[in-house]
Amino acid sequence: MTNKIIVGTRDSKLALTQANKVITKLNSIYPDLEFKTLKVKTKGDILENHPIESFIGKGFFVKEIQEMLLAKKIDIAVHSLKDLPVDPIPGLELSAILERDDPRDALILSSKFKSKIDLNNLTICTSSNRRKSQLLRIYPNVIIKSIRGNVDTRLKKMEDGYCDGIIISAAALFRLGLVDKISHTFENNEIISAPGQGAIALETREDNIKIKKIVTSINHKNTSLCVNVERSFLKELEGGCTAPIGAFAEINNDVISLTGHISSFDGKKHITNQTASQYNNSDKLGITLAKQMLRDGGDKILSEVRGK
Repeated sequence: MTNKIIVGTRDSKLALTQANKVITKLNSIYPDLEFKTLKVKTKGDILENHPIESFIGKGFFVKEIQEMLLAKKIDIAVHSLKDLPVDPIPGLELSAILERDDPRDALILSSKFKSKIDLNNLTICTSSNRRKSQLLRIYPNVIIKSIRGNVDTRLKKMEDGYCDGIIISAAALFRLGLVDKISHTFENNEIISAPGQGAIALETREDNIKIKKIVTSINHKNTSLCVNVERSFLKELEGGCTAPIGAFAEINNDVISLTGHISSFDGKKHITNQTASQYNNSDKLGITLAKQMLRDGGDKILSEVRGK
């Protein structure tokens, strides 16, 4: 192995910030290694004016990076975990998860509003069906518009009058130094976050043992355990990142608890449930909750969602 390690990432300010965070952590442990970023344009980046639902298949923010990894053009792939499909790619391995930043969703209102107000009859932008459905449950008369592009593009569109506010992950705003723009952060009883939200994932080739050893050195055990539970819940429901599904797991006093949410697109039909287990006995936690919620009516909601 050479001393230069190539780290692949999407070509956006947020993605590069995340890749640099990874490199800083790795350099603190391996100061003699040289890490270089390689920016990769994904289908989701190229077609940023198209709604997410128009893309065929899953992985439209990661596929091109994974292909570079398989082709040995990069050694490590850095992803926002919520963008990574739950079905593994043959030959690749999810080798580390960084400690999760704030997993919640955040509301940014236009500068014409001084503070969070009743959102009914306001125009709020989001490209996420999960956020849309849960916001409609809270504010039935809110007007939802789709929006794509990087964070700066979305903020500019809002201030130019395209909408009254936007919803973005709190972790993204934290990493970009934009926390001061947050008008409100949604708690779990308002909007349940996407599985894996707020976590940065590192993917490597299965056969590259040396790189895997380097990468696993920065894995955060508790975050990894929580997001794996969330993703197993999502996988059991056979949901992609465009489905209105939320899941959040956390650990307190050696107990891991999981909250799951299934919703129709309009938010009128929804199920939220919770379960918990001991920290060292959580392998089936996500699967168990998913099966229970499917029996409780989640199967009918998801059938309707997939039929649209």
